[in-house]
Amino acid sequence: MARIAVIGAGMGALAAAARLAVAGHRVTVYERTETYGGAVRRFERDGFSFDTGPGLLTLPAVWRDLFVKTGKEPLEACAELVQVDPSARHVFADGTEAALPNASRAGVVSALDEALGSGAGGRWGDFLVRAREAWDRTRRPLLEEPLWPNWSVLADREPYPSVPHKRLLRTRRAGTLAEVGAWELRDPRLAALLESHALAYGLDPRVTPASAAVLPYMEHAFGMWSVRGGVRELARAVYERCLARRVAFVFGAEVTRIVEKDGRAAGVELGDGSVVEADFVVAPGAGAAGVPPRGQGEVGPQRGLPSRLTVLLALRGGRPEGTAHRTIVHTRDREGELTALFGTAPAPAAAPTVTVLRPGDPALVPDAAHEAVTLSVVVPAGAEPGTDLVEAVLSVAERALPGLRDRVLWRELRTPADIAGETGVEGGSVPAPALAAAGGRLLHPANSTALPGLFTVGGWAHPGGGLPHAGMSGALVAGLVVEGPRFRGSQ
Repeated sequence: MARIAVIGAGMGALAAAARLAVAGHRVTVYERTETYGGAVRRFERDGFSFDTGPGLLTLPAVWRDLFVKTGKEPLEACAELVQVDPSARHVFADGTEAALPNASRAGVVSALDEALGSGAGGRWGDFLVRAREAWDRTRRPLLEEPLWPNWSVLADREPYPSVPHKRLLRTRRAGTLAEVGAWELRDPRLAALLESHALAYGLDPRVTPASAAVLPYMEHAFGMWSVRGGVRELARAVYERCLARRVAFVFGAEVTRIVEKDGRAAGVELGDGSVVEADFVVAPGAGAAGVPPRGQGEVGPQRGLPSRLTVLLALRGGRPEGTAHRTIVHTRDREGELTALFGTAPAPAAAPTVTVLRPGDPALVPDAAHEAVTLSVVVPAGAEPGTDLVEAVLSVAERALPGLRDRVLWRELRTPADIAGETGVEGGSVPAPALAAAGGRLLHPANSTALPGLFTVGGWAHPGGGLPHAGMSGALVAGLVVEGPRFRGSQ
C-alpha cells in the first residue's frame, strides 16, 4: 500500500483519488480552498441555485465507469442525469432559428433542412460522417491511452478527411475548422454552428485544426445531459465516493513545494512549513508548485486560452413549458468577435456569442413562479468585464429571451478573477480538450513527468479540458501509478 498525496480537489484529481484508493493505496487530497470540485462550483441566493462552472455534461459514460470501478452503487444511484432535448436551440445572425434534437443524426438533418432550407441538413449530416472518422482515428490515443512517446505522429497528421475543394484552379483541402465551414458546409449559419463548438472552448476557428470536428461529433453522438440539482451534484457524488473509499481530505492546505528525495517525488510541503511524506504525488497540470518544466521534445502546456464571463440571473416569472435548456445566440459580427478575443490587443467583443442556459429543474428555483438563467460568454483571460459588456450580453440574450431585462430580480457576475481564485490558474484561463494536428499546439503534457513518482492530472494535463476529459485524466493517472509505465489505457 503506497502513500499518495494529491494536490487539489478538482474533478480529475477526485477521479484519480477514488480509483487509487480502490486499488488499496492510502490517498490524501490537499486542497488550498475550502471545498472540492475545482471550477465545478455552485452559487446560491434567495432560493436560487446556479452552476458557476460547466452547466451541461457530455460523455456521461466516463463518470459511469468511475462509479462502476469504485463501488457497488452506480452513478445514477448517486446523481440523477437527465438527457437534454433539444440538445440546443440556435439563434443565428439573420434571425433564423433551429432546435436540434439530442443524439439523433437523422433528427438534426431534418431540423436543419426545415430551418435553413433543403440541403443544409444533408451537408451537416455528411460532415458528421467525416467527423466520426476523425473521432475513430483519434479516440484512443487522445482520450483512452497515456500520451504516446512519439506524440509527433498525432501532431503532424490531420485525421479529418477533408473534401477536395477547387479554388482558383487549385484543389485544396480544409485544414482549419473555418475552412471546413466555408468550403464543405457552404452556409454561414452552418459555419456558425460548427465554429460555436470551438469557440465554447476558447479556440479560434480560423486556426483551430479541422480535427476539432470531433467536438460537435461528441455532442451529436453521445448527447447532452444535465444533472438534477446542477452539475455541482456530480462533483458532490464523486467527492462522497472518495470518502466512502476512505480518501482523506485536508482543506485550506496550500502546497508550496513538491519534495524530492533520491531523484524522485517523496512528498509535499505545505504553506505552514510542514512536510508530508508520500510515495507518489499527483498534481494539477498547470501551475502546481514544484512540477518540473517539460524537457525538449516534450509537449508543453496550452498557452493564451481565454476565460469566461458568466451572468447569473434570478428572474420573476416561471419558465414556459417547452423552453430549450440551452440556447446559443450567435454573434452578428463574427470578425469583430474573433478579433476581440484573439487579436494582438484583445478587448471584450461588443456583441459576443452568448450561451443561454434555462434549466427546467425545480431544485434550482424557490418556486414555479421564478426562473434561474445563466448567460455565458468567452472573454480574454484576466479581463475585468465592465458594465458595457454585461449590458451587451443582456442585449444579445434578449434575441432569444424577449423582455429579459424586465424580469430580472437580481444578477450576479462570475469573472475570470473568480475562476482564477477557484482553480489557481493565472487569468482564469480555461483549458481546451486535446486535439490532433496543428503541430501539437493543442495537445497537453503527458500525465507522467520528468520526475519519477510525480504525475499530473486534470484539464491542463493529457487529455485536456472538459468534464469527460477530466474523468479520463484521472483514470489514466491511476493506471500509471498502479501498473507503471507499461500501462496502455483501458481495453
